[in-house]
Amino acid sequence: MDAWTSMDYMRPYSEDLRTRIVETVRAGTSKSATARLFSVSLPTVKRYMRLADRGDSLEPKKGSGRVPKTNETTRKLLEEDIKERSAATIAERRLFLEKVAGQSLSISTVKRLLKRLGFSQKNGLWGRWNEMSSKGQPGE
Repeated sequence: MDAWTSMDYMRPYSEDLRTRIVETVRAGTSKSATARLFSVSLPTVKRYMRLADRGDSLEPKKGSGRVPKTNETTRKLLEEDIKERSAATIAERRLFLEKVAGQSLSISTVKRLLKRLGFSQKNGLWGRWNEMSSKGQPGE
């Protein structure tokens, strides 16, 4: 699985599951038994019942949170930069992204992005060391 897409985000329960939870409680099953049956928390069952009783939609709402500082273009630029300049420092990569992509990122952000993409530094060179070939250099 790609490291970029496998970030640990919690996904909301589907509308279908929410509807089945509400229907199960309305059919006479207790809220706590319904929570155990569907492997959800009791407050989740209570929240869905409250929404259904008010006539509100059970559709999952858009999640909140920060807008990502980086995008697919940044990822591709960083990967290409590592292929071309495996010995560059994080500070140099940060300056590269600022010049090429116009994104002003902190050194910490670039370091986290590299780690998220599966890159690490070994003997001064950056690469995906678990994907090394027999030649001993990353990406060959």
